Amino acid sequence: MIKFANPQFLFLLVIIPALAVWYFYRLKRNHPDLRISDISGFTGKRGGLKLYAYHSLYILRLLAIILLILALARPQTSLSRQDISVEGIDLVIALDVSGSMMAMDFKPDRLDAAKSVAIEFIDGRPNDRIGLVIFSGETFTQCPITTDHAVLKNLFMDIKSGMIDDGTALGDGLATAVNRLRGSKAISKVIILLTDGVNNMGSLDPRSAAEIAKLYGIRIYTIGVGTVGMAPYPVQTPFGIQTQMMEVKIDEPLLQEIARVTDGKYFRATNNAKLRAIYQEIDKLEKSKIDVTEFRKKKEEFVPLVLIAFALLGLEFLLRYIYIKNIP
Repeated sequence: MIKFANPQFLFLLVIIPALAVWYFYRLKRNHPDLRISDISGFTGKRGGLKLYAYHSLYILRLLAIILLILALARPQTSLSRQDISVEGIDLVIALDVSGSMMAMDFKPDRLDAAKSVAIEFIDGRPNDRIGLVIFSGETFTQCPITTDHAVLKNLFMDIKSGMIDDGTALGDGLATAVNRLRGSKAISKVIILLTDGVNNMGSLDPRSAAEIAKLYGIRIYTIGVGTVGMAPYPVQTPFGIQTQMMEVKIDEPLLQEIARVTDGKYFRATNNAKLRAIYQEIDKLEKSKIDVTEFRKKKEEFVPLVLIAFALLGLEFLLRYIYIKNIP
């Protein structure tokens, strides 16, 4: 199935009939009348091949213009499939989106900083299958593991605090991430768990979730996000949103235990630069060969049209100056 990425250029096709009319009008004016006393000598005579070839020159030019207009409209096929082998890992980012992620000890706040750095990390690992799980008081999969990183990044940008009930359900968020990876055939399976709080909601204990991850051979890298001590939080007051200093509470022993049980590592990010350095360290993970069936929704098809258009223009040039050789 073919669709056009820039269909507005198809309106240029209306000039084709106008060019055809203009050609015949100009042809009539450029051939002067000749008065003769008798036409009997021309009776039964037909025009030669060159006479008909002369008119074909303009037809070739019109066809070339039509093809170039279609190429400008960028025809695309809608589906294609490709089986490839790439070097990568299967990875899920489990991101805390609770209200405390709006703290401004990161710039502009913890959540936006986490999104920005994670997108940089995704750009640096084009061959990995990456998924996204978000959690606060409850949890859900924002994006299953995929190699379509453009879609993944768009879904990352759509994340906002308050999308789901507030709280910190670490165990449930971790369990959802494990569920996205448990069927993976990759040698290396990783979860990056990023949070700034203490587990206070959910039906599953984070330690039990870590044991399940270990059972499936999944390593968990935990990141505690927040400065040491106090941090500025935006708070709704009768006078509008105001900034207040509040204590940063991160259950570091729990995060360290989760990482240790799964043979991962715990990190503490206290600012944007430290968070970026943590992702760079995780980026050094080993890679494994995986087979991927890649579906491409769009494939550009304008190149053949351009090549044919130039071929027609070349043919017109050869006929005009080599075969027909009309004299002005």
